[in-house]
Order: sequence, then structure tokens, then C-alpha cells
Amino acid sequence: MTTDEHLSADKLEQGVDHILASPRDVGTLKLIVIRPDVDQRETPAEARLDTEQGLVGDNWSARANANLDMQLNIMNARVIGLVAQSMERWPLAGDQLYLDMDLSNDNLPAGTQLALGDAIIEVTEPPHTGCKKFAARFGMDAVVFVNSGRGKKLNFRGINAKVVKSGDIKVGDITRKL
Repeated sequence: MTTDEHLSADKLEQGVDHILASPRDVGTLKLIVIRPDVDQRETPAEARLDTEQGLVGDNWSARANANLDMQLNIMNARVIGLVAQSMERWPLAGDQLYLDMDLSNDNLPAGTQLALGDAIIEVTEPPHTGCKKFAARFGMDAVVFVNSGRGKKLNFRGINAKVVKSGDIKVGDITRKL
């Protein structure tokens, strides 16, 4: 994966209306990313979510600081589409699931459950924010964009979740609020 030119704040702002039009109640799983090790990414068409392991094959459960409330990192597909500029760069964000769905606090507060494939996941409280790697890969304007007051309220950087019912998922699966 290569590093493309980073978008300016003005270019990022031009994409906000498209992001705000994300579906609220029923979305679509656009990409699954398994991180078997640091800086390694696999993008299978299908995967399994497990209550103990999280995304099976992902390194979350092997981390010393594995927190059940941060078992899954989920990002809005429209946000990453804007920031990354090409789908081949989406995995660089480091999230595991990319949904075309409104991930805002108002729409998906902590405790909200989502049906995804055969699995059920639950949105958790810990915030998900841009880090040094995100800045290096997408630029400081992208970090400011996702971590601004509006960006945090709308969860542009994404949300954390945990698996409450194990099941199989695949790209294209419908995601719906329960």
C-alpha cells in the first residue's frame, strides 16, 4: 500500500454532506480487515466474530492491553473513503470493520446492539480517536477532521464494539440496529 497525497481541510469539508447522508438504521458491511500482526492486513470476503476472540484471526486478543470494550474497531465507510481516497488504502486506518452507516453518538449510543451477518455486536463507551499512525498515513488535516468537536460527536474516526453473539459475517452483509 502506498501513501497518496493527503487531503487538505477544505477538501475534507467538501465530503461532509456525503458522510452525513449515511444510513441510520440499516447499513452495509463494506470491508473486513484482519490484523494478524502489527502493520499486517488481510481483507477476507468472509470472517467470524467470536465473543472471546473478537474478529477471529485478528491480533486483538493477543495484545497485552486487550480490552473487551475495544474488541472491534469500526469506521464509517464514507469517512474512510474520503480520507483514504482509494479503497486499497482503507486498511491503513487500522479498523476491522467498515460500515456504510451513521456511527454518530446520537444514532448509535453505547449499549446499542447491531445485527451483522449471524453475529450481534454492541457499541461500547471508549472513544476511538486518530493516532500517530493515522496522521502519518492520512495527514494532520485528516486527524483534525476526525477529532474535531463535530468529528467526535459524529464518530468520524469510528466506534468501539464488542461481540455479544458469535457468528459469521461477509462483505455485503446488511447491518441493522436492534
